[in-house]
Amino acid sequence: MTQTQITWIEGTVIEDEVHMSIIEISQATRAPQDLIMAWVSEGVLSPAGCSPEDWRFSGDALKRARTAAHLTHDLELNVSGVALALDLLDEITRLRNQLHRENRD
Repeated sequence: MTQTQITWIEGTVIEDEVHMSIIEISQATRAPQDLIMAWVSEGVLSPAGCSPEDWRFSGDALKRARTAAHLTHDLELNVSGVALALDLLDEITRLRNQLHRENRD
């Protein structure tokens, strides 16, 4: 008899319509709330709302915050470095999409 090994993959699906508080995004990214506030001040994240108590973050913001948390932890980047790295990653994605569109035509 052959044994079959089962591999489980765990993930989270977040829709754009989901809006998370600063507490929820802090828990989801394992980043302290003061770091989330610094990312907002630096333009890394753009929540809806006027104050941290009212801020609501979208699913896209969660994805961006997770990347920011990895850059902060893994590469030990400061807030400005995270902002620059995310801008560069966004530009790479934009250019790849443009190249893909041009190659299709």
